[in-house]
Amino acid sequence: MRVEHFVINSARAHGTKTALVTDRKRLSYAELDALSSRLATALAANDVRRGDRVLVFMDNCWEAAVSIFAILKAGATFSPINSSTKADKLAYIIDDCEAAAILTQARLMPVVTQARAASTGRRLFVAAAQVAPGQAIEGAADFEACLTAEPTPVAHGGIDIDLAMLIYTSGSTGRPKGVMMTHRNIDAAAESITTYLQNTPGDIILNVLPLAFDYGLYQLLMAMRLGATLVLEKSFAFPQAIFERIRTEKVTGFPLVPTMAALILQMRDLEPGFLPSLRYISNTAAALPPVHIARLRELLPGVRVYSMYGLTECKRCTYLPPEELDRRPGSVGIAIPNTEALVVDDDGNRVPPGVAGELVIRGPHVMQGYWRNDAATTQMLRPGPHPWEKRLHTGDLFQTDADGFLYFVGRKDDIIKTRGEKVAPKEVETVLHAHPGIAEAVVMGVADPVLGHAIAALVVRSDESLSERDIIRHCAAHLEDFMVPKIVEFRSELPKTDTGKVSRRLAAETLGAAE
Repeated sequence: MRVEHFVINSARAHGTKTALVTDRKRLSYAELDALSSRLATALAANDVRRGDRVLVFMDNCWEAAVSIFAILKAGATFSPINSSTKADKLAYIIDDCEAAAILTQARLMPVVTQARAASTGRRLFVAAAQVAPGQAIEGAADFEACLTAEPTPVAHGGIDIDLAMLIYTSGSTGRPKGVMMTHRNIDAAAESITTYLQNTPGDIILNVLPLAFDYGLYQLLMAMRLGATLVLEKSFAFPQAIFERIRTEKVTGFPLVPTMAALILQMRDLEPGFLPSLRYISNTAAALPPVHIARLRELLPGVRVYSMYGLTECKRCTYLPPEELDRRPGSVGIAIPNTEALVVDDDGNRVPPGVAGELVIRGPHVMQGYWRNDAATTQMLRPGPHPWEKRLHTGDLFQTDADGFLYFVGRKDDIIKTRGEKVAPKEVETVLHAHPGIAEAVVMGVADPVLGHAIAALVVRSDESLSERDIIRHCAAHLEDFMVPKIVEFRSELPKTDTGKVSRRLAAETLGAAE
C-alpha cells in the first residue's frame, strides 16, 4: 500500500473522527484528507513531479502532517528536516537530494534563505506556513494560500516500490546520509509495530518527539494507518503540561526516550497511577536502564512498558513483550513480527547464546540503501545466504540468552580497549543508572598512555551531594576493576543530538570542559 492511502482509507472509514490534535487546530480525517489533496494540487502546479524530493522543514504542527501526505499524493518523496537544523546542513541536504521544494514556517525562513544562497541546486519552490496576517515573505508562497487550491487528483502513476521517504541520519559521524525508504518499507514497518503494540482505531497517542526523528514520525504514520488519533506536541520541556494533556485527551499510548524517562523519574510530586488513561508506554533510541523500567512501572501500575530497539535504516528491529520484563529486564526482546534478527560473527555465521556478535536484520522494512552513497550502502547492506536478499548489518553488538532473547552490548566502534580488556560502555552505564543519586550518565574511552584508553563518565546528578568518590566506590562494588571509571565529571545535562538522543561523540568532545 502507498503511504498516502493511510489517510485516504481512514477518511473513508472514519471521516468525522479526530485524526490530529495540536495546540492550534484539531483536524478530522476528512479535513486532513482534503487539505493534503489541496496542497498536493498546489505542489503539482509548481512543477513538483513524481519522484521529486520535497523537504518538510517544520516543528511538530498540523501543517507538517498535511505536508507529508500532500507530498506523497503528488507522487513525490518527503524528507523531514529537524526545525533546529542550521543553514549549512540544510544547504548540504538541498544539494545532496536535489530538492524540488521546501515546505517550512515563517520563523524558519531566515535559515531557508541562507541555505538557498549557499546551495548550488536548482530553483526551489518554497511555501511558508504561519505567516502573520498582512505579511508577505519574499521568495516564498503562502502555505495557507496553497490550501485554497481546488483539489484535483494528481495522476502520478506511482506504485508501492517507489521511494516514499528520504530521512537523513543525525550526522554524528561525517556528513548526514539519506536513508531511502519505499512505500512498501514504511507500510511493512507500521503494520509490524502496530501489531505487537496491539494498537486499534480507539487508541489516542501523544507524541512529543520531532517528526524529523523516525520514532516520532512513525507515531503519525501508524496512527493515520489505523484510523487512531494523534495528539502532537512540540516538546517535553514542560512535563506537567504534557501530563495534563494526557489526562484531558484520555491518551492511551505515550512513546518516550530515555532522557524523558530520566526527567520523569526526577520529579518528586508524582503519585502512582497519575496517568489513568494510559494503556502503554514505549521506549527506543537507547535502552532504558532496568532500574528506570522498574521505577516507571511503580509510577504507572497496569501500564504495559515496551522496551524496544531500532535504527533509522529499518525503523524497528526488536521489542520485549511486557510480560517478560520481570524475567529479562535488561533485554530488548525478540524480532518484531515478520522480521528475523540474527547475531553473527565477522564471517556472517550465527554465534551461540552468550557470545557477542553483530546484530543483522532481515525484513521487508529494511532500507533500500543510502541516497547516492554506494560505499556506505555496501557497508550496511551485505549479501545473505540467499541469492535474492541483502541483510542489514547494524554495527551494534548483541548477545542472546538460551531462549533467543536479545541483549544490547554496545556499538562495535564504541567498545573501549583498556588494560588489554574490552569494555562495553553500556555495561558501565547500567551500573551508573542503578545508583539512586544519578539521573543520567554516558561513558566513553579517553586516550591514555598507560591504559590505552581510560574509562570516563559524564553524570547528571539527582542528588547534589553525590561526589566523584561516591560514584567510583559504587562502580567498584559492581564492576570488575578495569571497568571502573577513572574520570567522572558532572553536568547539568548530557550532550544530545537533534533527536534528543545522548551523543557519546559530543560527550567526548566536552570532556574536561568546565560547565
